[in-house]
Amino acid sequence: MSLNFDEPSPISDAEFNGSFERPSRFVRIVMKPMTKMLNPLIKKMAGRRHFNMAAKIYHRGRRSGRLYITPATARLSGDRFWVSLTFGPDSDWCKNVRAAGECTIRWHGQDYHAIHPVIVNRALALASAGKAFKRSEKVMMKAIGVNQFLRLDVVQAA
Repeated sequence: MSLNFDEPSPISDAEFNGSFERPSRFVRIVMKPMTKMLNPLIKKMAGRRHFNMAAKIYHRGRRSGRLYITPATARLSGDRFWVSLTFGPDSDWCKNVRAAGECTIRWHGQDYHAIHPVIVNRALALASAGKAFKRSEKVMMKAIGVNQFLRLDVVQAA
């Protein structure tokens, strides 16, 4: 995995035509505490070939430069990844990816170098992602209040 942090991110907040939304009350009250318990297990499973629930996002800390691994719901559609921002665009991992302008995503056992992170709303993401998300996933995301996604362009399989 190679992450180049010498170039500034080509993405600015000005390209996002909307406001950042806080995670839903359900996510803040129920899912956030559960995540602290479940993330160690999900992190072990995420990105594996037969584990479709989550991908591994490899990113560097904005200030520390430390490598982090974050499990997240992601789908590949054509040459783009669509990552559900369950905890909103103000989550540290999302800020790190946006600041760097890139990350590596391990999905279905393969690493992908992804660049140009852009935050988009749910309607645009799900319309653009086509059939990458199952109907049941779309219903669940709406029910728990996932309103934003991170769109990333795939450069190459890492």
